[in-house]
Amino acid sequence: MIVLAIEGWKPEWHHDAEALAATHRHMFVRLIGRKLRSSWLLWDVAQRGWFADGPVILDFGSSRVEITHRKFDECAITWDQIDMAVPIDMYEHFDWRADPHAALRNARGRPLRAVNIIERTTRADWRPRVLHAIEFLFDGARLAVYNAMDENGLTDVPEKDLPAAHWRRVHIA
Repeated sequence: MIVLAIEGWKPEWHHDAEALAATHRHMFVRLIGRKLRSSWLLWDVAQRGWFADGPVILDFGSSRVEITHRKFDECAITWDQIDMAVPIDMYEHFDWRADPHAALRNARGRPLRAVNIIERTTRADWRPRVLHAIEFLFDGARLAVYNAMDENGLTDVPEKDLPAAHWRRVHIA
């Protein structure tokens, strides 16, 4: 993962779901019932695609939540730290794009009803649980920002299609 030089952005990395939930619960509770107004991804203009190492920004009007993953199971959540009008210091060919992914467009305009952390469960003694995703459940839609092995991934796979074993939810709000 490339370390991004986004002015004002100071991610604090977590790999424990309970600690991450406890740290951000008070902010997520405020979003319940609010509609997702827009979402933003860091766009590589030269490559004409999403730069998945950059944070995923979800704008609920009153607050913007910024989510990013790195390494095997680390996640950082920040709030209203990124000013998208300020150029990215790293390269000139990065910019922010509104709602460029189908999973984001599917959630836009829908009220948020719950937020969870998804953990994968393993048989490994050294790491029986692995922080995998931040899950947003909207009226009629599901959005997960997940760890795609050292970068972000997005999915809107319906809850009924999730695997029945080897994962658990940690409720945030």
